Amino acid sequence: MKSGNAAILNHASAGRALRLFVGAKGQIAYEGEFELAPDPPFYTTDAPETRNGPIRSVIVFRLRPLDVRAKPSSSKLDSLGQAGIQDVPVEQQWTEKTFVAPSQEVYEAERREQALVLAYRDHLLSQGHAVSRLKILPPGEAKPLFSDLIDRTTNTLFEAKGTVERGAIRMAIGQLLDYRRFLTPSPRLAVLLPSRPRADLEELLHSAGVALVWREGKKFVGSAVGA
Repeated sequence: MKSGNAAILNHASAGRALRLFVGAKGQIAYEGEFELAPDPPFYTTDAPETRNGPIRSVIVFRLRPLDVRAKPSSSKLDSLGQAGIQDVPVEQQWTEKTFVAPSQEVYEAERREQALVLAYRDHLLSQGHAVSRLKILPPGEAKPLFSDLIDRTTNTLFEAKGTVERGAIRMAIGQLLDYRRFLTPSPRLAVLLPSRPRADLEELLHSAGVALVWREGKKFVGSAVGA
């Protein structure tokens, strides 16, 4: 909290007006005079660097207008409600990236991941299983976590990846551990992949206590299929 951030935080005690402008270059729009909202005046979250650069931790100030009427919010965050856990439909394709970096492009691996999740959802539904996904808003966080799929019939939590490379599988393990700490009773964990990974990566999943499902043609095979 230094430089420009400190100036915003301390503007009232310094006897300065806090005026909001929209834009960084070219045409700039003046929005009016604002003050910091109380409880809390700011929070920290993740967001991309300027011009869709790498994701970093940022300070977000909560402002309220003094001399203009507040405009209706267009933020997706307003639909999240209170902290907690909620089942949402699998076909609702919101991801954590939707809230952290909404303007960044969807990569081909993510498209493959979404198609894989929908195909496995259909497989589980054909077996008579109850299937959804989880929206988790941790206390004190501004943005939600989304699991890919949870099989309520077997209490198995799945994280899907559109590739079988090591980095993706390591990320999947971390995501599953992050989600599991919010759930009671604790679910079985499983990774859903588009093909069978290398033997060492299978051993990595086994050592972490994570089951594995992959796609072979139109079928799904692995240690968590129909569990």
